[in-house]
Amino acid sequence: MAASKIPNLANDEGVEKIFVGVKEFQCMGARSPFDHPHVYLDMGADDQILCPYCSTLFVHDKRLSPEASDPPGAIVKFEEETAA
Repeated sequence: MAASKIPNLANDEGVEKIFVGVKEFQCMGARSPFDHPHVYLDMGADDQILCPYCSTLFVHDKRLSPEASDPPGAIVKFEEETAA
């Protein structure tokens, strides 16, 4: 994943589990002002990882693209990304 930007994920809905199409990302809890320290998470050879701050379980789903999540909308798009 070194060739692309590491995505940020947010759990604004407060769900227990989020399915993602990537194995490396930063969890930010929820979007500001309710975020926690942004923590880098890497599943490595595993297919899931638990955020140590918000306890969201992230599960890799190879059917999802790197820009997709289930529930939808967990991938955070910052202003500079949406302007490009």
